[in-house]
Amino acid sequence: MPNIKSAKKRVRVIAAKTLQNKMVKTQLKTEIKKYNAALEAGDMEAAQAAYKNAVKKIDQAAAYGIIHKNQAAHKKSQFTKKLNAMGK
Repeated sequence: MPNIKSAKKRVRVIAAKTLQNKMVKTQLKTEIKKYNAALEAGDMEAAQAAYKNAVKKIDQAAAYGIIHKNQAAHKKSQFTKKLNAMGK
């Protein structure tokens, strides 16, 4: 445990930021699961709505630095491919 005042504050700040990052990552995973479930169900309208929400969460996670911007681009590309394949 730190003794210096600034080090104690860093511990508190890091704990708060870790919690925020975990919250964003959990929301992202939930939206991805909803999207995959909609694809498996074969419901095009639900899949499109879930796609829109999933892409939004991916962009937010990339903006916050939770995931890398290239990983975000890769995920969005894969989701788009799956959605387009379902429409054919």
